[in-house]
Amino acid sequence: MTDSATAPKRFLVSWDQFHRDCKALAWRLVDKHEEWKGIIAITRGGLIPAGIVARELEIKVVETIGVSSYDDKTRGELQTIKDINRDLVGDGAGWLVIDDLVDSGSTAKLLREMLPKSHIATVYAKPTGEPLADTYVTWVSQDTWIYFPWDIDIQPIDPIATVRKQV
Repeated sequence: MTDSATAPKRFLVSWDQFHRDCKALAWRLVDKHEEWKGIIAITRGGLIPAGIVARELEIKVVETIGVSSYDDKTRGELQTIKDINRDLVGDGAGWLVIDDLVDSGSTAKLLREMLPKSHIATVYAKPTGEPLADTYVTWVSQDTWIYFPWDIDIQPIDPIATVRKQV
């Protein structure tokens, strides 16, 4: 995993682009299962794509799981801070697990162990975590830091060549 301080590449995602990518994810999922039981959104990054996919696939049941492993600076130990309703979800059969990104794959691996029959779908995938996602929309190199729309503000930015010289 690369952190924002050391990533040589930056990928800024606008709200419009993220919405389009989430709809593309829904298009990829629409025929994967006859009728989804529900969505499990991985908080926080999975909440927005889960809402968009739920709307597009007309899924009314959305469960959440809170998993934390890193912030924008460092990676720590993987922790479940809010568990799922296991009586509702069972082994995950017929359930979509939605996140914004599969990066190192540690979160996806945990969810795969908890819900072996679920379908893990992400908007973006990096090479290390890609094998753990059943469906994703956009591949992103491992050395790229993705700035999601909720993480950025409009401000001046240095040209790519200037940033590259600083690395």
